[in-house]
Amino acid sequence: MKILVIDDNKDITDLLVKVLTIVGHIVKASNNGIEGLESIQNDKFDIVFLDIAMPDFSGLDVINNLVKNGKINSTKIVLFTASSITDDEVNKLINIGVHSCLRKPVRIDTLLAKINEIAHG
Repeated sequence: MKILVIDDNKDITDLLVKVLTIVGHIVKASNNGIEGLESIQNDKFDIVFLDIAMPDFSGLDVINNLVKNGKINSTKIVLFTASSITDDEVNKLINIGVHSCLRKPVRIDTLLAKINEIAHG
């Protein structure tokens, strides 16, 4: 699968690129929301792991831009966050087109299970 990881923590993106590449995925990383949004607009990804809490241009900004441009449903977006987002907020985002949410810290087996779930629909 082709996967984009958008997270301002470079250690996290480096680790995920390494691990997901080893298990056979094509992975790209962005360390800020603007760059990540540009990647989504310029390329096709099967899954986008999106951190919510990023400085300057947050994951919510990315989602709002995708909604505004009618592109929210063209990619499976999985929120990937340690922020204190409530279950109600997650449900509202799922209702507008976000696929699901994983809370940090995320175990690699949980991450791989989520990828497998999306791949096999």
